[in-house]
Amino acid sequence: MAIAAARLGLRCNVIGHIGDEIYGKFLLDVLQDEGINVIEMKEEDKEDVINNNSEYETLLCWVLVDPLQRHGFCSRADFSKEPAFAWMTRLSDEVKSNIQKSKVLFCNGYGFDELPAGLISSALDYAVEVGTSVFFDPGPKGKSLAVGTREEQDVLAKLLRFSDVLLLTSEEAESMTGLRNPMAAGKELLSEGVRTKWVIIKMGSKGSVLITRSGISCAPSFKVNVMDTVGCGDSFVAAIAYGYIHNMPLVHTLTIANAVGAATATGVGAGRNVANLQKVVSLMREANLNDDDDFWSKLVDESSNEDDITILSKTTVNGFKNDYLNHVNFQKVVTEVQHKLEVPLANEILSS
Repeated sequence: MAIAAARLGLRCNVIGHIGDEIYGKFLLDVLQDEGINVIEMKEEDKEDVINNNSEYETLLCWVLVDPLQRHGFCSRADFSKEPAFAWMTRLSDEVKSNIQKSKVLFCNGYGFDELPAGLISSALDYAVEVGTSVFFDPGPKGKSLAVGTREEQDVLAKLLRFSDVLLLTSEEAESMTGLRNPMAAGKELLSEGVRTKWVIIKMGSKGSVLITRSGISCAPSFKVNVMDTVGCGDSFVAAIAYGYIHNMPLVHTLTIANAVGAATATGVGAGRNVANLQKVVSLMREANLNDDDDFWSKLVDESSNEDDITILSKTTVNGFKNDYLNHVNFQKVVTEVQHKLEVPLANEILSS
């Protein structure tokens, strides 16, 4: 997520712990090459212990992918009741300072594998206190957190209510709300939120929807030759953050997010293999949009007639019955998005 965001021209810090061994040094080199700063969560009074204890080694994660592109993750955290870095108990002044200086603090469900739930809660509380927007993506972990320890359940509920932006797949949204229609599920999550401004539902090859209190924006996905879906969701989140920070129109934000996610799917692996900006812009220029009119018609028909719905479209579609539907021209959106990306794209080309 951080690498994809940095490639969009955002300045990124990652907060956590990296061990002082070959894997940690490799990770630091990768992040440094991408222009990403690392904010170490070491606690000064534990310095000696940290340097001489296996619990403080870099957390390694094995990504398992089957022939159908379904994937799972496995790390030492899966074999322990405690998070990998259970020794972290408080936010340092440096961490607080960086949260305060940032426009967005991103957290996902897998953070609970690494950090104590209480520490994640403290980060959320501090971000709310200093006015930093919080993005939360529960991911597949959300299902187990919902039936986890009492503290995990409480912090999950707190993140769902107090985050500014929620990001879920349609399956995750249905699991949390019991509603199959992604628009209805998004509206339910939005209504339960205290600070929630956006709920974004990712629907894979179909596209994505963004629900706010004033309406719903929809964007079909891009057709690509999928090689590997690992990292697509995180890359998508990075582009959502880009649109949020730059106050882009909602359909424009979804369009660039879909493009970044789709471009990442054409490569293999995450990390440095997530999409670069040249690939993203090229994909948008090809304009190979997955216009599944039947899918979107059904989705719109199932929504409330009171919803103000905006949809990205290459052509004028007459099949929709919803009087509140507003079509936005795809080519116009792509032109405006490309213009926004000119500076980071030029920087990427020069650096390569």
